[in-house]
Amino acid sequence: MFLVGLTGGIASGKSTVSKYLVELGCSVVDADLVAREVMLPGETAFRRTVETFGREVVDGNGEINREALGEIIFRDAEARKKLNKITHPQIIKKMLLKILMSFLKGDRFVVLDVPLLVESKIWVRFVRHLVVVNCSPGAQLERLMKRNDYTEEEARIRITSQTPLSEKCKLATRIINNDGSIENTRCQVREFVEDLKKSWSFNFYEVCGLSFVCCIMLKIVFSKKYLV
Repeated sequence: MFLVGLTGGIASGKSTVSKYLVELGCSVVDADLVAREVMLPGETAFRRTVETFGREVVDGNGEINREALGEIIFRDAEARKKLNKITHPQIIKKMLLKILMSFLKGDRFVVLDVPLLVESKIWVRFVRHLVVVNCSPGAQLERLMKRNDYTEEEARIRITSQTPLSEKCKLATRIINNDGSIENTRCQVREFVEDLKKSWSFNFYEVCGLSFVCCIMLKIVFSKKYLV
């Protein structure tokens, strides 16, 4: 089994591509979804987040108010570091478990849908293919303003806070252009999946890397540090 990294920028269409991959039967580990799962009431990350940031980040249903928490960490770098320290170990543990389950099921490859894949020091070294969902700066700005009801200034601030798509594309082994029609994007995704299914070569370093990931996962799962 090998790993495929999927990334992009805010409002570039990564989530849409990820959805198409699932529809085509691919095993996808969605980091954003995992991040939501570890923040559910009763989870370790939920408890520690409330202890750190207070009850004001909890909504009327007793769940994390993502907008309220987002406002805090977006404007405060130290608060963002605190949150990352709370959530990242839990997210990594859960993602590794999902990868191992796919391995045991016999999946040929697993797609890691990670917004900050390029910036990550954990996942990017283990992926065979790095897929970037790209779009023009104008389309990205317009989509973000429409989707989140942002002003142009608010949208630009969030876009510029990320690594530019142009820089991510330089590192990509595959670029999916999401400037065109929905069907055009679907066609690119289908072609990429067909190419992945034809890939049967094994890379010694990938095998070693996956074995290393599994060993780290087992260590994390059974470590008392992350079981509290």
